[in-house]
Amino acid sequence: MKKEEMNFQKHEQFTLTMMPGIFAKKMRTCIIWQAIRFAIINIKMLVVVSKSH
Repeated sequence: MKKEEMNFQKHEQFTLTMMPGIFAKKMRTCIIWQAIRFAIINIKMLVVVSKSH
């Protein structure tokens, strides 16, 4: 299997479906990273809302 095909898996309905790699799975389940992302998104929203008012 080629390196670029490593995250793809065959499925019955679809020919190729992208599957998350090990790093992506770890980042999606890491509570600390999710809290950081949540804070960043909220700050961005506050900036956008403050510009409109």
